Amino acid sequence: MSVLKILIIPGSTRAGSHNTKLAAAAAYQFVQAGVDITRISLADFPLPIYDADLEARSGVPRDAVNLKRMMSAHHGVLLVTPEYNAAVPPLLGNALAWLSRVDEPPEGRGHVFRSRPFAIAAASENRFGGVRALAALRLMLTACNATVIPSQLALAFADKAYNDMDRLRLPADTAALDALVRQLIDFAQPTV
Repeated sequence: MSVLKILIIPGSTRAGSHNTKLAAAAAYQFVQAGVDITRISLADFPLPIYDADLEARSGVPRDAVNLKRMMSAHHGVLLVTPEYNAAVPPLLGNALAWLSRVDEPPEGRGHVFRSRPFAIAAASENRFGGVRALAALRLMLTACNATVIPSQLALAFADKAYNDMDRLRLPADTAALDALVRQLIDFAQPTV
C-alpha cells in the first residue's frame, strides 16, 4: 500500500513568520501520524503577478507548472496563510491564480484542485487568528472546485503560541491542530 503524501505550503516567506512556524508544527504532527510530508516555500516558485495578457503572450510560467506538478504528487494539501488587510496575502493568492490556469494533459485546467482535499490554517498575533483570511481562502478554493475539509485552524496570539522548539505551547492549540491533521488524513486516505 502506498504511503499518504501531504504537501504543506506556508503563504508567507517572511523570516520568523508565525505561519511558517505553524506549518512546521503541522508537519511534525503529520509525521507523528505516519504521513510522508513535503513542506515547500513559495519563494522557490517565483511567479509574476497574474495577468491574462501575459498568459496570452507567454503562456503559464514554468514555475506555476512545477508547483502544479508538486501538488499533483501529493494526496492532500495544507495551506497556512497569513492575514493581510482581512484577506489572503498577494503571494498566496497569486500562486493560486496561476495554478488555476495550468492546463497540462492528461489533466485539464484546474484538475489539481478537484483531485485532492485541502486543509487551511492561519496564524496571527491578533485575537481573530486570521479567521477572515481563512474565509477568503476557503472561498477562493471552493471557486476552483476544491474540496476544503470542514476543520480549520485560526491560531490567535501567535506571537505567544510557540515554545523554544517552535511547538505549540497550549494544549487547546495542539488539539485543534491535531483535529485538522486527522481530518485531512481521513479525507486524503481514499485517494492513495
